[in-house]
Amino acid sequence: MTSFSLRRDPGPDGCLVEVKNLYKSFGATPALVDASLSVRGGEVLAVMGPSGSGKSTLLHCMAGIFTPDKGEVWFDGQRLDQLSDTGRTQLRRSAFGFVFQFGQLVPELTVSDNIALPLLLNRVSRKAAYARAEAWLARLGLDGLGERRTGELSGGQAQRVALARALVGQPKVLFADEPTGSLDTLTGEMVMELMTAVTREEGSTVVLVTHDARVAAYADREVMVRDGRVIDRSGAQVEVGR
Repeated sequence: MTSFSLRRDPGPDGCLVEVKNLYKSFGATPALVDASLSVRGGEVLAVMGPSGSGKSTLLHCMAGIFTPDKGEVWFDGQRLDQLSDTGRTQLRRSAFGFVFQFGQLVPELTVSDNIALPLLLNRVSRKAAYARAEAWLARLGLDGLGERRTGELSGGQAQRVALARALVGQPKVLFADEPTGSLDTLTGEMVMELMTAVTREEGSTVVLVTHDARVAAYADREVMVRDGRVIDRSGAQVEVGR
C-alpha cells in the first residue's frame, strides 16, 4: 500500500487518529507496551508523562515516523502503519505538521524560506508559497523578520517560526513534542496561546507531548503514558475498539 486518500471530515465516530495495542522496543528496551489511544477531529490532546515513559515514541508512531513492532495505527479511517516509507512520507507532507522542542529550523535559510519550505517540497509555486509564508508571519506577530536568519531570532521567535512552518500547509493534525521545553515560562505561555488559538481557528487536531502540567492545561483532554502504557486521569489503562 503506497498511497493515502484523505477524507474531508473525520469518520462517523469523530475519531481521526487511533492507535490500538501498540508495542515498540528499541533493542531489548520496551518503549510502548499495549498502548491504545484515540483522538477526535479538532481535539487538542495532551500526552503527559516523565522522561522515558514512551510518550514521544507514541507520538512518532502516530505520525508514521516510527513503525510499531505490533499493533495498528489508523488515520482518517485507514491503516497508516501499513503504508510504505514513501506513502508515510507523502502523508507527513500533506496532512501532518510538526513542532519540536528546539524548532529544528534550517539555519542556512531565512525565516521566510523555512516557512515556505514544506509548500515548495509539495510543488506549490514559489510565488504562492512565499505569499502564504508572509501571511503566517503577520498572523504570528513576526512582521519584518522574513529575511532574517534563524540564528538571529530569540527562542520565542524561532518557535513561532517553527509553528508557522508546521501550519502553513493547513495540516489535519499538528504533532507537537515538548514545544515549550526550551523556553522560559512567559515565552512558553505565549507560544501555547498562539498554538491553541490558531489551530482551533484552522480546525486542526493537535497531539501535544509534554511533561509540564501548565502546558497540558491548554488542551481539551489529557492522558498519561506510564511504563509504555496509556492511562487516563483515573489511572485506568486506555482501551479502544475497532
